[in-house]
Amino acid sequence: MEIVFHLPVKNAEPWIHAMAAALPEARVWPWTSAQTTRQAEYAVVWAPPPELFTAQRRLKAVFNIGAGVDGVMAVPNLPKGVPVVRLNDAGMASQMAEYVCHALIRHTRGFDVYDAQQHARQWKKCPPVDRGMFPVGVMGLGSIGAKVAEAVSSFGYPTFGWALSPKSLRGVSVFSGHDRLDEFLHAVRVLVCVLPLTPMTEGILNAANLSKLKPQGYLINVARGGHLVEEDLLALLDDGTLAGATLDVMREEPLPAGHPFWGHPKITMTPHISAITLREQSATQIAEKIRALERGEAVNGVVDFERGY
Repeated sequence: MEIVFHLPVKNAEPWIHAMAAALPEARVWPWTSAQTTRQAEYAVVWAPPPELFTAQRRLKAVFNIGAGVDGVMAVPNLPKGVPVVRLNDAGMASQMAEYVCHALIRHTRGFDVYDAQQHARQWKKCPPVDRGMFPVGVMGLGSIGAKVAEAVSSFGYPTFGWALSPKSLRGVSVFSGHDRLDEFLHAVRVLVCVLPLTPMTEGILNAANLSKLKPQGYLINVARGGHLVEEDLLALLDDGTLAGATLDVMREEPLPAGHPFWGHPKITMTPHISAITLREQSATQIAEKIRALERGEAVNGVVDFERGY
């Protein structure tokens, strides 16, 4: 069995070794633009170049290293009829839940205020928190979003979720379908985006939607930068409609040095680290799915080309 591997980093060898260890019956080799004749049954990729799919003509499946598949789905010559398979969690859900809860609690408990007070040498207590005043809404309730919503609920915040299809989660009131998006937005004060990026969700975090949050709303975006209309966020922060935002993802990464997000007092940023793909767990999951496909079995995580995730 041949597996071609592509990861746009200087040293992909640790990943290749992990894949080889998880699937010793296979030969795993790195893609290069000079490699035009060797053929593989499976491709394991992140942000693959179009040339890879031009050269690889015998693929049975493409595995995406990560939960978000927008990068691979955007490749223009992605072979039709070849399934694209995404990771299911692989250690990312717990990381994402930690990140979101940290951002939520930092805002609601006023830890950002305490940071500023320390630098100003001030000793002053913020009022106690009434969690009922901070209903949280999680957009996207897949394997990661569901974990995030349940973690938020465990801290006693009123928790709501929004997804295209009906879901049932403990401690979470779920709104489903496009026709209930407005109702969901009006119910929450802190909005968490964990949606996949598709043509339908591109720009969903815009002025019209963000203005529907309860007064002094707060945004936490851990999905993709393409969900956010950056100019709308800046305007809503500056006119006081929103109290602040925590952003882990940007439309352009790394964020340009002159971008207004850098110095904005109401924005907290991190460099796309809310959930880092774990190498060994990912390799093990991909190996198990490849073996299942070789046995003719169905696997979960197959992308629906029409929905884009």
